[in-house]
Amino acid sequence: MKVLVAAPTGLCFGVKRAIGFVEKALTQAAPVYALGSPIHNPQEVERLQKMGLCVVQSEMEIPAGAAAFIRAHGAAPGVLENLRKRNVNVIDGTCPFVRAAQDHARELSEAGYHVLILGNEKHPEIIGMRGYVRGPSTVISTIPSLFSSTIFKSSVKIHKLGLVSQTTQEESLLAEVAKAALGVADELRIYNTICRATIERQQAVRRLASAVDGMIVIGGHNSANTGKLCRIARDSNCDAVWIEHAGQLDRRWVLEKRVIGIAAGASTPDWLIEQLHNAIDNIAGRQGDVRNE
Repeated sequence: MKVLVAAPTGLCFGVKRAIGFVEKALTQAAPVYALGSPIHNPQEVERLQKMGLCVVQSEMEIPAGAAAFIRAHGAAPGVLENLRKRNVNVIDGTCPFVRAAQDHARELSEAGYHVLILGNEKHPEIIGMRGYVRGPSTVISTIPSLFSSTIFKSSVKIHKLGLVSQTTQEESLLAEVAKAALGVADELRIYNTICRATIERQQAVRRLASAVDGMIVIGGHNSANTGKLCRIARDSNCDAVWIEHAGQLDRRWVLEKRVIGIAAGASTPDWLIEQLHNAIDNIAGRQGDVRNE
């Protein structure tokens, strides 16, 4: 049996940077509060909580004078303002690529554009991004949702429309949305705010899918980018399974394969990927023969 690992895989730059911030803070201050799940990976969240991290869902749960960690997804400016007003030490782990998307959304809004955002409106990155928009905005996640939005249903053509994206979306979908949006605005300004790490991971999965009998995508079930990797593998006619940790591995599925691919979401730490390697070794009774593709 061979195991081929998609390259790149695992923690992206932005998440790794943010986790480094919170780990450092936990050694210097107590307590440290994370506003929302610090990373979309339950096992890594549990590890950080054992180090002393407290996870809360509202900035108002963070006591005055405490330290607040802002995850890589970022937060709305109003949230940050509320924290600082109460003398909370803000540890800002916002990914620089997310920050760029926030800045573009704000600039478009200030320039009088209706801001069209491609993404999941309930995702923390999109919730934070919309906080930077002062004028009208619309969030869509698919082409059908674009066609059913007020942008298309309105009888009046939009004068200025600006398009930005959640950083973990697919470029092909962004291109489709841009093409469709051309018909409803006098002027369309587009910013490709999809992170390069996202694109590279998606491309790696497409390449690997044709070279393996089955693929294991490991990452939190609450991770949007991990879910997209699994869907891309399946769309490539690959027998793909999505697990959060090695304990969920199906022994029979593994033994049916000759070549197994491994891909990991941008929120999956190396230690979970290593555990997966070891689990496959134990099931198949094999050693070595692991390659990055």
